[in-house]
Amino acid sequence: MYLSTIGRPRSDGSRTTVRVGANVLALGSVSLITDVSAEMVTAVLPMYLVLGLQLSPLAYGLIDGLNTGATALLRLAGGWTADRFRHRKAVAGTGYALSAVAKLGLLLVGRSATGIGLVVAVDRAGKGLRTAPRDALITLSTPPEALGRAFGVHRAMDSFGAFLGPLVAMAVLAAAGQSFDAVFVASCCIAVLGVVVLVLFVRDQREELPPVRVKLDVRGLLRQGPVRRLTLAAVLLGTATVGDGFVYLLLQRREDLAIGWFPLLAVGTNLAYLLLAAPLGALADRVGRLPVLLTAYLALAAVYLLLFGPLGGTPLLITVLALYGLFYAASDGVLMALAGPVLPERLRTTGIALIQTGQALAYLVSSLLFGLAWQQWGPAVATRCAAGAVALAIVASAVLLFRLPGATKEAL
Repeated sequence: MYLSTIGRPRSDGSRTTVRVGANVLALGSVSLITDVSAEMVTAVLPMYLVLGLQLSPLAYGLIDGLNTGATALLRLAGGWTADRFRHRKAVAGTGYALSAVAKLGLLLVGRSATGIGLVVAVDRAGKGLRTAPRDALITLSTPPEALGRAFGVHRAMDSFGAFLGPLVAMAVLAAAGQSFDAVFVASCCIAVLGVVVLVLFVRDQREELPPVRVKLDVRGLLRQGPVRRLTLAAVLLGTATVGDGFVYLLLQRREDLAIGWFPLLAVGTNLAYLLLAAPLGALADRVGRLPVLLTAYLALAAVYLLLFGPLGGTPLLITVLALYGLFYAASDGVLMALAGPVLPERLRTTGIALIQTGQALAYLVSSLLFGLAWQQWGPAVATRCAAGAVALAIVASAVLLFRLPGATKEAL
């Protein structure tokens, strides 16, 4: 069972076929279902915390950053466990199950901002555990020359779930008389379905060897030049990235959107992501992954500048959401495709977790700094500073990643 193929030229001018396999499809299906569940909650959370509970931008930045950054070390723990015992599917499944259970916690904390922050942190802990093993399974299920396409297909399926999530939440709210509890229960049930699909259809990719003692040697990985440069670039790019909630809140304030329309901002971004992820992944395999990755961050800088630029109304909304979707489509999976060839197979999951941990910790710093800048200098100055940080990160990343395998057309 294959979703797509890639033609690759041979020396005689004919083309071989590189396939994106069933395991990638199965993992994509799990991510699709799980993202429906997750986005049902997260699409309305910024509005609820800032507009409903009246949190300051700095307080929201702290919660937003902690949701990703505070669980960063779990990525390393999950990656090491998966490599140590070679049960990547089991570790990923534990993460998916933890996120499913966390949805029910939202029923218990009510309007407590602290309680909501803790519950969402548990949900993100599940994401921290599952992400590296899942991405490692993709790299181990795909030939190196097709990694861009494989991650593009996976991210497209993932983004389709993110596209559907806010729509499902709005439908549940309408059917349940605006009851948020109904959204949380429905979200939990959908997350459980994702775990079932993982158990039944995803195949583990394990070497024909017994488990070995794998040392959590972060320094050893970082002593490898390509891994060190890739991790540093990921940290720089993460530090320049502002959370989605900030972008959507600024759009809502700029255009004075009704609260009921707020979840649809995420829908617009995820629609663009859905349409662009697979084509951009395939493009990265053809022209090199670095140009596509840097294009993503150029789009992100444009988003920040447009938030207080000359455009307004519908043209602003369409342009910003399209560029934001382009950013995600050309960055997340492409970065992991860059990582695959430079990481040793026995430490593949640990290496991916290391890169993602660096980004997560950088994201925590970014959220705090942006929230503080907004509070001290106003949102216009804060977004322009963010755009400047993206520009600097682009230049530094181009220098760091230029010679990596698969980074440019010549290196493919």
